[in-house]
Amino acid sequence: MNTEHLISSYGERLAALTAERGPLCVGVDPHPGLLASWGLAGDAQGLERCARGMIDALGGLVPVFKPQSAFFEAYGAAGIAVLERTLADIKAAGAMSLLDVKRGDIGSTMDAYAAAYLSDGSPLAADAVTLSPYLGFGSLDGVIDLADRGGRGVYVLALTSNPEGAHVQRALAPDGRTVAQIVIDEAASRNAVRCKPGARFGPVGVVVGATIGPTTADFTALRGSILAPGIGAQGGTAADLPAVFRAAVGLVLPSTSREVMSAGPTPAGLRAAATRVLGEMKAVIGLR
Repeated sequence: MNTEHLISSYGERLAALTAERGPLCVGVDPHPGLLASWGLAGDAQGLERCARGMIDALGGLVPVFKPQSAFFEAYGAAGIAVLERTLADIKAAGAMSLLDVKRGDIGSTMDAYAAAYLSDGSPLAADAVTLSPYLGFGSLDGVIDLADRGGRGVYVLALTSNPEGAHVQRALAPDGRTVAQIVIDEAASRNAVRCKPGARFGPVGVVVGATIGPTTADFTALRGSILAPGIGAQGGTAADLPAVFRAAVGLVLPSTSREVMSAGPTPAGLRAAATRVLGEMKAVIGLR
């Protein structure tokens, strides 16, 4: 079922599709080691067979796919062309695309990024993108506006699982909040004026690693999706999610990559792995 033409806002589309298929985002991370493990050449042809083969196998099962742009950019123009075709495949399969680009800039440069990834008619347009807020959350407002007008969304880095992130993200601001909490609160303030009454998600989500352990972060006012990477090979499990997110666990969109991709290259192997992880997530995350 493709909900894109039935429901306009990103939040409504995401809620409908995860209710139908389950809460899971599968990363499309065709790095050289993965290509080699699939018996594919480390070139644009191998890249295409891997990325588009994943969508062909899982497009009717998984609600959200997260291509990592860097692994496509590494092959230059040929790799970007593969990314364009992969995004088109995701759309054709009735799934949603979350392009992992982690962009963050100011002024006309940020406007150009927004046009590339979130504007109608762009061959790189996705349903949502990841953004970095570290030039100030306000620098993202133009991107958020464009995304929301087009029924798309953004996910802003808040609490990432890499050890280097804690030095910045857990630092205290003069008002006593952590930098991560400020990001969450700023996202909440944007959703407050954009989220439809009764809607589960607004257009602004946050990225919080599934492996960070219990946190004091407050998601009460967020009204947005929480992308939680790190399930599977990075050590996160479905059982960890309630401890990290507590009452906000129903907002979580768990993300896994290697846990599913390592089961390839056969479509049956990919589907079996994705089905297993989906079952685990459904058992923990109660969709309302």
